[in-house]
Amino acid sequence: MSKISHILLAAGTSKRMGEPKQLLPWGSQSLIQFQVEKILPTTEHLYVVLGAYADRVEPLLKGLDVESIRCKHWEKGMGASLSFVINEILNTNSDLDGVLVSLIDQPLVSSAHYLKMRALFQKGNNQIIVSESDSGWCGVPVLFDSCYFHDLQSLSGEEGAKVIFKRNLENVVYVKSGNSLVDMDTPEMYQKLLKEFSPQ
Repeated sequence: MSKISHILLAAGTSKRMGEPKQLLPWGSQSLIQFQVEKILPTTEHLYVVLGAYADRVEPLLKGLDVESIRCKHWEKGMGASLSFVINEILNTNSDLDGVLVSLIDQPLVSSAHYLKMRALFQKGNNQIIVSESDSGWCGVPVLFDSCYFHDLQSLSGEEGAKVIFKRNLENVVYVKSGNSLVDMDTPEMYQKLLKEFSPQ
């Protein structure tokens, strides 16, 4: 069985939302708790990357089987956060076969989708398993083979992991994701998704 850790990126300032996405109500929980509890059954190890609002978010993770990592460079952007967490993980867990990266603001992505990505992973084949929406948009959640760890460690600023799979299209495997990849970036989108999809 392949050794794949899951990284949930939850370090941003939620600038367009105007309040911390991590703390938004989703069903009977906060969004961060909902996302963590959905991911946990699909992975042996979940890392939650915190930055902005870490002091307010971290207490919500108490009692959950996660490892929270406070990113020192979260304000520099997603690329910097991902680079930081990969370095931190490899310091203590250097024998990983891959990492699956997801975002706090995609609440519609299901546990089944994460499991499907893992099922498609073949150790040693240099795969990048990418989610693809009905509209043809491709991106996170994404699963990287360990051969890309150096590339991930080299990311900086706002530069996300998409640059890596664009350079390695011959190794990309696409997983259909329906309409689940929508980003919840604004109060209007939050209210729309909350009304349509939030668990009771």
